[in-house]
Amino acid sequence: MKLPKNAPPRDEDLIRDFHYIWHPCTQMKDHETEPPLLIDRAEGLHLYDREGAGYLDCISSWWVNLFGHNHPHINQAIVDQLHKMAHVMFAGITHQPAVDLAHKLVEWSSPNLTKVFFSDNGSTSVEIALKMSLQFWAQTGKPEKKRFIYLKGGYHGETLGALSVSGIDLFRNRFEPVLMDNLKVEGPDCLRCPYGLTRDTCKAECFEPMEKALVEEHQNVAAVIVEPLVQGAAGMKMYPPVYLEKLQTTCETLRVHTIYDEVAVGFGRTGGLFVSEQLRHKPTFLCLSKGITSGYLPLAATLTEDRIYQAFYGDYDTFKLFIHSHSYSANPLACAAANATFELFAEDGFWDALKTRIATMRECGAMLKELKWCGEFRQTGLIGAVELVRDRETLAEFPMAQRVGYQIYKKALQHGLFLRPLGNVVYFIPPLVIDPESIRTMMATARDCIHDVLSEV
Repeated sequence: MKLPKNAPPRDEDLIRDFHYIWHPCTQMKDHETEPPLLIDRAEGLHLYDREGAGYLDCISSWWVNLFGHNHPHINQAIVDQLHKMAHVMFAGITHQPAVDLAHKLVEWSSPNLTKVFFSDNGSTSVEIALKMSLQFWAQTGKPEKKRFIYLKGGYHGETLGALSVSGIDLFRNRFEPVLMDNLKVEGPDCLRCPYGLTRDTCKAECFEPMEKALVEEHQNVAAVIVEPLVQGAAGMKMYPPVYLEKLQTTCETLRVHTIYDEVAVGFGRTGGLFVSEQLRHKPTFLCLSKGITSGYLPLAATLTEDRIYQAFYGDYDTFKLFIHSHSYSANPLACAAANATFELFAEDGFWDALKTRIATMRECGAMLKELKWCGEFRQTGLIGAVELVRDRETLAEFPMAQRVGYQIYKKALQHGLFLRPLGNVVYFIPPLVIDPESIRTMMATARDCIHDVLSEV
């Protein structure tokens, strides 16, 4: 495949990129006219291209960076570990970085979560939880419990098992014939609430479809999987904690596992280290990745309870073990980065400073609410999002064919912001260490870019 003759001139490396690389979640034909950013280095909040132009990383490089790029403490931890050991398999072998990290994860998470299973990405952490739940029920006399309930708008990864519990048609439609037969229920949609209520004062009346599905199907259901508080890929849809409280109570009563997928929202994004711990909930499984190494190296963890673990524990000839492995499970370099990340969380003043940053984002949300295209500005912790609509009264959406999010993305690059809107939703998930002034600059610039683009639509 060659670039068309009328393609704009570009760096030789960008030409080779076009020839040889297939980028994720990208219509590659766009790169004929709009090549990707060629980033040469990153420091703190910013990405820098080969010409030296800087871009504020408003989305933490796909929600993974917590403490800024090129952080000296994490750098040093990786270098120190590299001098000892870069990698070793994790079956029949263990190492201190993994032991230290597992201890920290158990210590900082909900008290019922006592065991850690390492893997290397978010989708895999979900696959592990699904498989553990299925095998638990099979080994404890309930083999009929083999379906999962998931929410419309939920996203849990793109491997086939994780995709089978994701409720976004864009990701799953083409693969529907080979996906597991699970149960989708209507999830919270606070902007367009069918009950005419608001997330700040409701009692999660929208839990009704979930409750109905659980009551009717619990004998065949292994677990319910949710993204707690924020459905990321759905457009940063946010819903109140009372929904999760009802879910936990109902699942405990009906003996159904709960899987909290905190791959995106864990590690400080919502104002606490984990949503489950923050709300004092006790999920059966907790799935973690993304921010676990502050964006340095791939790593994931699935946490669970001792009662789950004990169902797999026994003499060899029972064959009750959990057979699931990854070549890079608990990679020592990644574990070292994760341990250094925890040390930064533990520094004096971090959580108080985070509260100030969250408050600043909330104040700045007011300028986005003033836009005539603002259907809603919503925020949970240091996650903010503005949903853009053609008409504020009817909440009529912009047609996807207009690609208003993509136009805003391009305009923002011209003004030093790296955004990646989700359809008509412009969102902000900056590194947790972003200073208040940078928050103001980020959101004011985004507002101006939205205004400039939509004024011409």
